[in-house]
Amino acid sequence: MADFISSVVSNMISYFDGDVKRINHAMKVHGFAKSIGELEGISVEKLKILEVAAILHDIGIKESERKYSSSAAKYQELEGPPVAYNILKEFNLSKELMDRVSYLIGNHHTYSKIDDVDFQILVEADFIVNIFEDSIEKKQIQIIKQKYFKTNIGTSFIESMYINS
Repeated sequence: MADFISSVVSNMISYFDGDVKRINHAMKVHGFAKSIGELEGISVEKLKILEVAAILHDIGIKESERKYSSSAAKYQELEGPPVAYNILKEFNLSKELMDRVSYLIGNHHTYSKIDDVDFQILVEADFIVNIFEDSIEKKQIQIIKQKYFKTNIGTSFIESMYINS
């Protein structure tokens, strides 16, 4: 039987169906989030929540574009949790895990709501990927680092990848 996380990845890929840009974005955010989480030593349960949320963090984009002709953050946050719930319902997950994943997906662009290390790492991983994908300039990267990065590993990643070069 396939690993649970791999099954979530497979479902995300099926859901985005050919939208390679969004699939690749989710895979990259997941990779950074998993690495930061493991290296920061977060609990197994928090890591599971983080990985699922990272894979599905932008899952609301398709519905946002369909309903509002927009992929704006507020629409992603609104539409993401119900889509994620539909993707995850087959796995018989605890209510606590489902609620937390929904909270992270439903707020991943609302940085004032960061309330725990899983949320912090998700935000850092998303920034690390977005900086590259959006060709953000070094001056802006410095501001992002100062304003949003709190973990030692996430900070070392952003510095190694974008600031110290």
